[in-house]
Amino acid sequence: MERERVHGTGGIGRRIRTAVAFTALVVAAAGTAYGVDIGGRHHAGPVGDGTAYTPAGWRVAPVGRQTALGSLPTASALSPDGRLLLVLDAGDAPKESLQVVDTATSTVVQRFDYASPDGVYGGVAFAPDGRHAYASGGGSGTVHVYSVGPDDRLTQAPDIALPTANPAGRKVTMYPAGLAVTPDGSRLVVADQLADAVTVVALSEVTGPRAAAPPTTWTVPVGHDPYDVALSPDGRLAYVSNQGADTVSVLALTDASPLPVRTVTVGTHPNRMTVDPRTGTLYVANSESDSVSVVHAGGRAPARTFGLAPWRGAPVGSNPDGLSLSPDRRRLYVADSGDNDVAVLDAADGRMLGLIPTAWYPTAVTPSRDGRSLYVVNAKGLGASPNPQGPDPYTDAVRRASAHWIGQYSGTMIVGSLSTVPTSDAATLAGWSRTVVRDDGFGRFDGFGRADRSGAPGTPVPMRVGERSPITHVIYVVRENRTYDQVFGSLGKGDGDPALNLFGDDSAPNSRALQRTFVTLDNFYANAEVSAQGWNWSVGANSNPYVEQTWVGDYSGRHHPYEYEGGSPAAAMNRDPLDAYIWDRLADRGVPFRNYGFYETGRVFNSGSSGPDPRLVAHSDPDFTGWDITCPDSGGTWPSRNPACTPRIDEWQREFTGYVAHHDLPTVTLLRLPGDHTATTAPGMPTPTAYIADNDYALGRLVDTVSHSPYWASTAIFVVEDDAQDGPDHVDAHRTEAQLISPYTQTGRVDSTFYSTVSMLRTIELLAGIGPMTQFDALATPMSAAFTDQPNLTPYTAVKPSAAVLGGVNPATGPLAREAAGEDLSHEDQLDERQANEEIWASVKGLDSPMPGSGPDGGPDGGTSSPDGDG
Repeated sequence: MERERVHGTGGIGRRIRTAVAFTALVVAAAGTAYGVDIGGRHHAGPVGDGTAYTPAGWRVAPVGRQTALGSLPTASALSPDGRLLLVLDAGDAPKESLQVVDTATSTVVQRFDYASPDGVYGGVAFAPDGRHAYASGGGSGTVHVYSVGPDDRLTQAPDIALPTANPAGRKVTMYPAGLAVTPDGSRLVVADQLADAVTVVALSEVTGPRAAAPPTTWTVPVGHDPYDVALSPDGRLAYVSNQGADTVSVLALTDASPLPVRTVTVGTHPNRMTVDPRTGTLYVANSESDSVSVVHAGGRAPARTFGLAPWRGAPVGSNPDGLSLSPDRRRLYVADSGDNDVAVLDAADGRMLGLIPTAWYPTAVTPSRDGRSLYVVNAKGLGASPNPQGPDPYTDAVRRASAHWIGQYSGTMIVGSLSTVPTSDAATLAGWSRTVVRDDGFGRFDGFGRADRSGAPGTPVPMRVGERSPITHVIYVVRENRTYDQVFGSLGKGDGDPALNLFGDDSAPNSRALQRTFVTLDNFYANAEVSAQGWNWSVGANSNPYVEQTWVGDYSGRHHPYEYEGGSPAAAMNRDPLDAYIWDRLADRGVPFRNYGFYETGRVFNSGSSGPDPRLVAHSDPDFTGWDITCPDSGGTWPSRNPACTPRIDEWQREFTGYVAHHDLPTVTLLRLPGDHTATTAPGMPTPTAYIADNDYALGRLVDTVSHSPYWASTAIFVVEDDAQDGPDHVDAHRTEAQLISPYTQTGRVDSTFYSTVSMLRTIELLAGIGPMTQFDALATPMSAAFTDQPNLTPYTAVKPSAAVLGGVNPATGPLAREAAGEDLSHEDQLDERQANEEIWASVKGLDSPMPGSGPDGGPDGGTSSPDGDG
């Protein structure tokens, strides 16, 4: 691997000291543009030397000893004697699990598996005497119970069934998350996330001599989306973080039902909490405020707030989640899931002592009982990898036969890890801090939060926000779920694998012609694994811990709702959930924009608890159809499934014609073209090839219309998939098709610079004159290299796929038709992704053509194994 070039970090070594303020820790001297230059042929995923690059282009180089875990480990608990660490693997795998780690060797010695709808989520804890342990069951609505033998081996006991209605009496899956056991071992306090409630369980009726089924429980309301539970040292107070709000609920644990005491306002979207066992001081990690709130015992408001921003004035993105105190209570360790590090703070005054490099997306950090080691849980380990046998190729038979196989579907193939890290002296910690600053690219910014340079000279992309450009109009198109190789593998240029190409010149003639004629982007990655995260990345440049840890409950059939496109304020990724997305930033700066289908199902805008986003609605075309797979993107000979629906590109074109006539085209157009999602092989629906062709023709018509208009010379069209989950790729499971279409990109060149969704957003922001939304777009490499300063104004003429291709309909007896008939197409990704992709492959290639990975050579090769648990 070519050695990366690091710029903008001059003087860092002299400035890092173990007792300096954080802003001084990461301040860089003036330098050149890009923090970590990852252009050329660097790619996302593992490098092979224990390091990796995330899809955002950030390098991860975890320190300490690494242990492979399962899919999306998110929570951990250390036994009272320090000999066992329990870890929850809460990902979108066939079976979620609780893993038991022997801390003496950092090896997994037991595993308990839970098939959907059962599972684990959010919370795991030991009883104070160490003889029992508890894990939240998420969508099962239960708490799993384990007894711990003298040989440290766990045995599963009967689950605790939680109530099935919220305090108002409405039927609901409680979705238990964080939990805690009182110091006397008599009660278990559980956060019921989907019920906006807390349940207290009488443990004496679960594990004691008075065991009863069901045990006595008390359920009371708290704030929105409660996530974690912490207890005062005497066990009389319970603190509950309300992840969907900015509050912590404080409850008195009486002999009867718990009583609300007060509500403490903290930062936005509080996650994990920890309590000083001596003073009772509460520390709260605030995901979207990039801070820790410090609340003294009995306090009604935070006494202090510790900032975690990696440079002065940095936008959000550190996304702190897990946190814990050192045994001597002098250090506070915070897992910055967004920044891939553990921040080490002075627990008394919040001084930043240093940063510890982790793997991708740390979610929990726990010190050993003697304080000599840290156990860091990394949800995404070293990322994905090529998935030429994907996506998710296992069959039901293989799934049943091998519970631990994860396969090559982007949503499940990533293996999490445990880092066992020795606590360090000042010099080691300073060196680790320099590694984080270098690998995350924080050195790009000076002490006042200004990027040294954002664009590049000699291109239309501005160097800084506010500079002029000949490109004054941007059209941002988001499509659904394809990989690069699926559409461009046989393009004849760029880094493609023809064997993985599913849609060629017959079904995607415009996409392929545009990629050849303009610029070929063959090293571009979606920042997300699936659409639930992907839409947040596409419009907000981040996916916060709530989204990252709950989407799996929806996709794996574990009773979590799909609420990731405006469906919940918990999913918004900024300090103010009402000012979190790119349209909010455009509105803030008075930049004219028009929306066609973003955050819209049919013609109804997706609503959180505060209703639809008012600014998005005010700038949207009410006659444009958002997500609705029965509505075509371009029409033509595509068979009508919704006569009331105007084809999307027709409606856009109607308004565009009016803008041309009145000379008032908005600066930014947001346009959703979701047809390439397809309906797989559902009988009576268009074939996957027909869907792709219809979607492709819509894109061709868009470019044709713009390029033959007066706005062509001043326009750039950005096209991206929200994620790459529905196909194979020989480079990485995140690599996706992206296009940049403008007179200033009509070069026919191949640009292999490492780009991702946030690179596209950063480029759009620079052209529109708005600043970055998060750390990720702030640090992203703008797509300047794809542009030239010499425009080619040749217009593009759309190619209409043949009527035979556009008019294809799935027969009732077609490939896997019976399986496809039962799929839920009411919203994105409600179907069985593995089955859907087998259906698409069979439809295009024929029933006798084995999908890569589904035949004899497609057996389990990506999972981990360990001794089975007793469950």
